[in-house]
Amino acid sequence: MHPIGLIVKTVPEAQQTADRLERWLKSRDVAFMRIDPDEIGNDKHTCAQRSSPSRSLACVFVLGGDGTFLSAVRWIGEAPVPILGVKFGEVGFLAEIAAEDLFAAAESVLQRNFDIQLRMRLAVTVNREGAERCHESVLNDVVINTGTLARLALIPTYINDHYLTTFRADGLIVSSPTGSTAYSMAAGGPVVHPQVPGIVITPICPFTLTNRPLVVPDGTRILIKPEERATNLILTLDGQAGVDVQHGDTILIEKSPHPVHMIRIPGSEYFDVLKAKLSWSGGRA
Repeated sequence: MHPIGLIVKTVPEAQQTADRLERWLKSRDVAFMRIDPDEIGNDKHTCAQRSSPSRSLACVFVLGGDGTFLSAVRWIGEAPVPILGVKFGEVGFLAEIAAEDLFAAAESVLQRNFDIQLRMRLAVTVNREGAERCHESVLNDVVINTGTLARLALIPTYINDHYLTTFRADGLIVSSPTGSTAYSMAAGGPVVHPQVPGIVITPICPFTLTNRPLVVPDGTRILIKPEERATNLILTLDGQAGVDVQHGDTILIEKSPHPVHMIRIPGSEYFDVLKAKLSWSGGRA
């Protein structure tokens, strides 16, 4: 078996559990490599490509929260390396396995008793003066807003080269189904099951109340052209990296051909995570 990658959040509980997991893997003669999350290229001010893992990794275990998971996904890049999230602290949507279930899940992985669920990513391309300035894939969302406090953003938006509207809002969120439960949901967007083929467009505090969240097919090309009056606009990618955009830039968002390969252990259920995170009433039937 190829080595297992371990990316561990720098909190005592996660680090101690990772130490136990290392001893557990050694006792089974399973090779592994531990990756420091601070060393996988979390540059907050650029979307330049970072070094990516070897495709020879069997899989990656992420011990931490959704932020650590998103950092790991950015590091994996386009490589089809399966990834499993183990949550610590508050319930997250991306890290579906509870810490107490880690070793049972690890045993399932070693026995190859798991499924791979493909999670759609969004490809984001920023062009300036006819040249590509930035290209990256995101798992959750793309957010465009103003860096100036309480400044309204004007965001002309096109669907498949057809003008849709100019959003007048604090910002705009374009999310994948996986990302629908992140910032988009907090801004009033719908919860979309990860296997539903769509893209969610959610304005942030729209000035016009008739601007509502919109779900479009996953084959849609979304083009954003900042207006001449637009100033101090920032494009944020998965909350991990940001790039300044200005009038004359174009932002193209579309389905990425490289999905995330998420490990799904038998018995784990998306709706159980959803119920727990949203504090919905009712127990198991």
